[in-house]
Amino acid sequence: MFKGSIVALVTPFRDGEVDDKSYQSIIEWQISEGTDGLVPVGTTGESPTLSHKEHERVVDLCIEASAGRVPVIAGAGSNSTEEAVELTRYAKKAGADGALIVTPYYNKPSQDGLYSHFKTIADSVDIPIIIYNIPPRSVVDMSVETMTRLAEDCHNIVGVKDATQDLVRPLATRASVGEDFCLLSGEDATVLSFLVNGGDGCISVTANVAPRACAEMHDAWQAGDYKRAMSINDRLFPLHDALFVEPNPVPSKYALEKLEKATSDVRLPLTSANSNTQKLVDAAMVSAGLLN
Repeated sequence: MFKGSIVALVTPFRDGEVDDKSYQSIIEWQISEGTDGLVPVGTTGESPTLSHKEHERVVDLCIEASAGRVPVIAGAGSNSTEEAVELTRYAKKAGADGALIVTPYYNKPSQDGLYSHFKTIADSVDIPIIIYNIPPRSVVDMSVETMTRLAEDCHNIVGVKDATQDLVRPLATRASVGEDFCLLSGEDATVLSFLVNGGDGCISVTANVAPRACAEMHDAWQAGDYKRAMSINDRLFPLHDALFVEPNPVPSKYALEKLEKATSDVRLPLTSANSNTQKLVDAAMVSAGLLN
């Protein structure tokens, strides 16, 4: 259902407000560069610091700008099940092709709690749902067994964004859940290895900055041109690394400012890229062929 290079979009700000014009311009650029799908209001989109009104507006802007040319998987997660249901309902109402639901952070639910959280959302809203499993941020890890239960019991839970950094996980998930379950990497630095182990694509931070290269890498992989895919991945690796030297999306927004796509503004408690980050990102962008 979802595959290839899918970008976890930043939410650009200007003077403290969402920059609608820059956002839709970035989406147009992404599509023209070959990006296969769009994820608004995820972690990279600074969803924790968006108001509900802003969250809905950003989803609307993304769907409007994409105009059905590529799938839109709207971020709709929360550590409150009730809130996640409401955000997912809005994603469906707005016309999103799917919803990305993060495992509840801070609460630290058990596996039974994770199952009930996702089943409640899936039963409440008939939209394709991608589970977002990211233990480093949410402090809980959905087991393969729990994911299998959800896939079996909920027809609209169709895949996972796996940010565990465990390259055995896609093998285990594919073996347990089956071939039709969509496996998307959430870690740019390990994406090619993830694809080798059965993955379908990546929800990417790096694609914010290097959309064409990311898309070409996935295209090469799907075409069986593994040598080219590896070459592109090697060229992008310093950028994958540099974009996480400070909390995401701080480095990505600095890089987009260098490309004159948006300001580098972030919302507190995040702060703009420090001088060391700027130097590392500059060097990585040169290495990736993005800057002269």
